[in-house]
Amino acid sequence: MNSRALKTIDLFAGIGGIRMGFEAAFGEGVETVFASEFDEHAVKTYAANFDTPVAPCSSKAPMCDAPYVYGDITQIAAEDIPAFDICLAGFPCQAFSIAGAKKGFDDNFKGRSRGTLFFDVLRICEHHKPRVIFCENVKGLVMHDRGRTLKVIKGALAQIGYTVYDAVLNSKDYGVAQNRERIYIVAFRNDVDSSGFRFPEPTDASVVLGDILEEAPIPARYYLSDTYLATLERHKQRHQSKGNGFGYMVRPLDGKSGAIVCGGMGRERNLIADHREHSMVPTTAIKGKINDADIRKLTPREWARLQGFPDSYKLPLSDTHLYKQLGNSVTVPVIAAIAREIRAVLETRS
Repeated sequence: MNSRALKTIDLFAGIGGIRMGFEAAFGEGVETVFASEFDEHAVKTYAANFDTPVAPCSSKAPMCDAPYVYGDITQIAAEDIPAFDICLAGFPCQAFSIAGAKKGFDDNFKGRSRGTLFFDVLRICEHHKPRVIFCENVKGLVMHDRGRTLKVIKGALAQIGYTVYDAVLNSKDYGVAQNRERIYIVAFRNDVDSSGFRFPEPTDASVVLGDILEEAPIPARYYLSDTYLATLERHKQRHQSKGNGFGYMVRPLDGKSGAIVCGGMGRERNLIADHREHSMVPTTAIKGKINDADIRKLTPREWARLQGFPDSYKLPLSDTHLYKQLGNSVTVPVIAAIAREIRAVLETRS
């Protein structure tokens, strides 16, 4: 344990993308002292890649030990969370997504309001008064309820004593091959001089899909069957006849992917034609044969690269879980770029 390191908490931690970005920017200058994630499968991936926090919280039993990761944050008392300097909170985006019902703070999921989970961030931060609160969410939050939802969030942060900054950044500008716009909110406690804070300028827009492919041969299970490809084509034509833009997409290797998301269309709208050598023998119970156009979906490791995770990051679960987790995650290099700007403010102050 580094006694001089800034203490962080990782709320709605997912598979640890925000944490990884801050660790990239701060190095040993940050230490995670509390983590919470509701999805038991995401916790397994998180635990495979991180070994802290190592101290238990007294509110309830953790979902896993060493690291101690907790589930439902609504059941954790603020006073039971260790003191911290930076709050990391990728609070659930489903309530604000363009693709969702966009119910915002009225959204309810299995009796738990995903929109109002933001207020658990407020509850915890009002008690502990960290120097910085960092949040990430979908771009749809900007326009939700004609901007009133974002205004409520920023106003609430200001009410508990914070100066708030927000910006929409696109992952494609920060060294990954993914077109993914997200809103980032950074709130500094009012006694921190944050007047010099700026969101980072784009760093590298040169990376394309061809740069992130795994080595060939790619396993046959990632190539679509001719029967399934024909089904996707019929589906696309039906929507086009109605003037809709829905349907599968084959992305050029010299371009970017679309935003990867946890649902099936996250894969089907990010197909590629990979003409490198591969087996034409199906390894799963597909209908038909492997398509002769070499169209395949991206692999979970390629999705991890689209999100900027290093190849050293472990992907221990089945593809189904990994696609969901990576689609729900953040783009690590974007987080790291913002975190470096936050570090500059904190170091200037000290």
